[in-house]
Amino acid sequence: MYNVPLLPGAYYHVYNHAVGEDNLFREHENYLYFLKRYADYITPVARTYAYCLMPNHFHFLIQTREEDALLSHYRQLKQVRSFSPHPPDYPAFVIQQFSNLCNGYAKAINRRYARRGALFVDYVRRKMITEETYFTNLLAYIHRNPVHHGFCKTATDWAYSSLLAIGSTKSTQLERNQVLDWFGTLEAFLAFHQQPLAPPKGEDWEFGGHS
Repeated sequence: MYNVPLLPGAYYHVYNHAVGEDNLFREHENYLYFLKRYADYITPVARTYAYCLMPNHFHFLIQTREEDALLSHYRQLKQVRSFSPHPPDYPAFVIQQFSNLCNGYAKAINRRYARRGALFVDYVRRKMITEETYFTNLLAYIHRNPVHHGFCKTATDWAYSSLLAIGSTKSTQLERNQVLDWFGTLEAFLAFHQQPLAPPKGEDWEFGGHS
């Protein structure tokens, strides 16, 4: 869970939680800021198929980008010469991007609310997705997490997940077309979210629902 390497081209469930009874997101602007920083840090190294931000935790379904894309972004960030004979440790590079995201966000929250100390419980957690059914069920599991934890009555009521964006025609950095192609149609995608849902194999309802 903590030491799973983020290998190039592989799929993962990535998630984390705030410390104690604290919240990661206190107001609308916090959610928007986190997503902006996510786009800066993570989009260059991973494709995103689904996400959900809740007051005290988050979930993402991602695919790490292939080695050539990771190498290109690594060289850009580190200003490494293109002929350098030593390729980076790709899993370490990707997880460092997540660490930079969380650390930078925590510092911004601490400054904004005159807060001190850690904001996230520990290292970013991740599970590799190796089965098609796991991928399919995880999409709905992520989108319906706010309902399970009592933040809203239906998944479409929650503004801070990818569910509405996947069903929209607005520009997005999500892998919208791939998700809709996976289900065949938008109607099939939405209908799947209405089915009775248990956590996918290997998952549980990890985090509590205080607000």
